[in-house]
Formats: sequence, C-alpha cells, structure tokens
Amino acid sequence: MPLTLGITFFPLLCFVAAYVQTVTGFAFGLVLMGVIALTGLVPLPEAAVVISLLTLVNALMVLARGWRDIARRPFLLSLAGGIPLVALGYAALLVVASLSLSALRLTLGLVIILSSLQLMRRPAPRRELSPHWSFAAFGGIGGLMGGLFSTAGPPLVYHFYRQPLPLVTIRETLVAVFAFNALFRLSLVAVSGEWDNHVMVWALAGLPGVAGATYLARRWPPPLSPFAQRRLAFALLFLSGVSLVIPVLWP
Repeated sequence: MPLTLGITFFPLLCFVAAYVQTVTGFAFGLVLMGVIALTGLVPLPEAAVVISLLTLVNALMVLARGWRDIARRPFLLSLAGGIPLVALGYAALLVVASLSLSALRLTLGLVIILSSLQLMRRPAPRRELSPHWSFAAFGGIGGLMGGLFSTAGPPLVYHFYRQPLPLVTIRETLVAVFAFNALFRLSLVAVSGEWDNHVMVWALAGLPGVAGATYLARRWPPPLSPFAQRRLAFALLFLSGVSLVIPVLWP
C-alpha cells in the first residue's frame, strides 16, 4: 500500500480499534496488528511500537476518570507476573524477525486465531475471586504476548472476565495493565536502540482516530450487549488470523 494512502487509512483503522478497546477493555493491539500484518502498512516490529504508543493515549483518556475503579491487588499481581515476561517476548520478537518474515506472520496469525477462539467463549463466572498466583500467571502469559506483538489482552481478558467484579472494574483494570505493559515495552525498545523516529509519524497519524473513538465510545456506547460486541469483534479477528496463516502454509 502506498505510504500516502496508508497514512490516510491508518486513522480510520485506529478509530475502529480504539472504539472496540474502550467499549470492551481489550482488543486494540489485536485489531491493529492483524490489519497491519494483512496490509503491510508497517513492518511488524515497528507496528508493535506504534501500538504501544497509541495504547498509552487510549489508556490516559480512559483512566483520566476511571482510575478509581481499578482493582488494585489484581492489577499489581498481573503486573508482577507480566513485566518480566514482556522483556522475554520482546527478545523473542527480535530473534524471529531477524530469521524469517514468514515465520513472524505465521506466529502472529496463530496467536490471533487462538485468541479469537478463546475470547469468543463466555467465561464461566466464579463465585469468589481467583487466588493471587493466578493473576500473576495470567499476567505473565499476557506479558509474553505483549512483548511479542503488543497484544497482551487474551489471557488477561479471559481471566478477569471470570471474576466476580463489576464490569467497569474489569475494564478499567485491564486498560491499566495494558498501559503499564506498553510503557515498559517502549522503554525496552528505546534502551535496545531499535527505536525508529518514523514510528512517531504513524503514531501521530493514528492519534486523532484513537482520541475520537475513545471519546465517542465513553459518551455514546453502542446498543449491543457486551457479549454481542465481543462475538462480532473476535469473529473478524479470526478471519484476519486465517488470512495471515493461509498464505504462509499454502503459498
């Protein structure tokens, strides 16, 4: 896709991803990374940086009013398990990206397919809050995925949506965890010297879409049940994952 057309299209893509993220508390990275991989807008390692930057923008807008709803202990436990594995995931991304673009696309496609299948299920609610270690464990899996592709959502979403917590608490806590994971991932990119200045061009191009969608979704949420929203979003994600995998397996 030509650069000018890509930058024109990118704000719309960011709008859709941020709208889904604000309404449900997740899916921003999956939606963006899936479409970017399909269209070739940006190399995947650079796309992960752009997604981390825009995740912070969305989180700042969401948490400006919602930070009081964060479940502090689950939040801290998820970060404790996730932050170390963000570094491991990022190191794995650099290795895979240097070896094979096809392997990178296949890995991302499989991650998206498995995530969409898992997230389309309605998690069975628990009567009591899960044990502390479980938040650290699911946070670790999310951190690994966040380090790889800035897509930390699926394992954390599955675990949090099973908890006997208000929906707003789940949503704000997830957004906060994703924000801190993204911030740590950006620091790794900066320290490793892999930061390319033109990622800021893409981040600035996507900023209006993220800001506009976040405001609209908070002010006028869609007239669909949360379950219906999730089903629609992840049906589309499943198709994008399949579209990434098929050309690699059957060229």
